[in-house]
Amino acid sequence: MNWTAIFLTLKLAALTAVILLVVGMPIAYWLTYSRWRWKFLAESVVALPLVLPPTVLGFYVLVAIGPKSPVGQWYQAIVGHPLVFTFEGLLFASVLYSLPFAVQPFTAAFGAVDPRLIEASWTLGISRLATFFRVTIPLSLAGVVTGVVLSFAHTMGEFGVVLMVGGNIEGATRTVSIDIYDEVQAMNYVAAGHTALFLLVVSFAILSVVYALNRNLWAVWPMK
Repeated sequence: MNWTAIFLTLKLAALTAVILLVVGMPIAYWLTYSRWRWKFLAESVVALPLVLPPTVLGFYVLVAIGPKSPVGQWYQAIVGHPLVFTFEGLLFASVLYSLPFAVQPFTAAFGAVDPRLIEASWTLGISRLATFFRVTIPLSLAGVVTGVVLSFAHTMGEFGVVLMVGGNIEGATRTVSIDIYDEVQAMNYVAAGHTALFLLVVSFAILSVVYALNRNLWAVWPMK
């Protein structure tokens, strides 16, 4: 097995999950409680990666952060190298691609919180921010954990977006899915099978943990 690709994939998935936890929770909170008339447009944008082919999303990300784009030129002027075909560019694309896998569980969990508990907290003089961390988050913890773990697992299996934005650079952008593809192309089915089995076991373990935690967390913090 290509341990370099495995460690790179785990690093990418972990950073993506952490970023989506920070970025996705405010988005989910706004989607849950906003009364904006055109909110469905924002919901559609968040859900786009679910229906768009990965190569299509990867192409648009490649154009958006390429060396001829304003974002790409700004990044290159500061850092000194292009954003595409780097780990940083791959991380940016992964965050966009896994966004709905974090935001949608967050939104569902926030929406399931009894609004009377939140209003009671406000009545007692607790600020909205403090209420969010002391009331909403504990009651939504199972959904938050689900979103983080699903975004982590989804990032581990990325292929189309990785290939379009990151390419196949050993130690920089070559993830497990790209490594499996290369091994199959080289007809090295044994190595591809070992790596694929590793990915299968890790994915199964992650999903098992999610379902186990959900059962325990809902028992501790019942929704009603």
